[in-house]
Amino acid sequence: MESLKEQIRLLGADEAIALLDKWIAEHPEDVEAYTLRGMKHFGAGHRSAAIGDYLTALRLDPDNARARQALDYANSILDYYNKDLYNP
Repeated sequence: MESLKEQIRLLGADEAIALLDKWIAEHPEDVEAYTLRGMKHFGAGHRSAAIGDYLTALRLDPDNARARQALDYANSILDYYNKDLYNP
């Protein structure tokens, strides 16, 4: 997994996601891979795919702090409400 993480850091989002897709297909119980793919999805603007990966990571390991923090961050961005935008 460490060599995979190094490769992911050097790749763009789409290439990293494709690489992680292959890894997850071979290692469907790898919580860290789901979290990393979620982060790449989030960075690429694929919010629902990112949240899905975070939730899968938490289903596999409910105590995973990194996935929990990433999910909370994603939800806080989606829940952002600026009342001034709605009251001209």
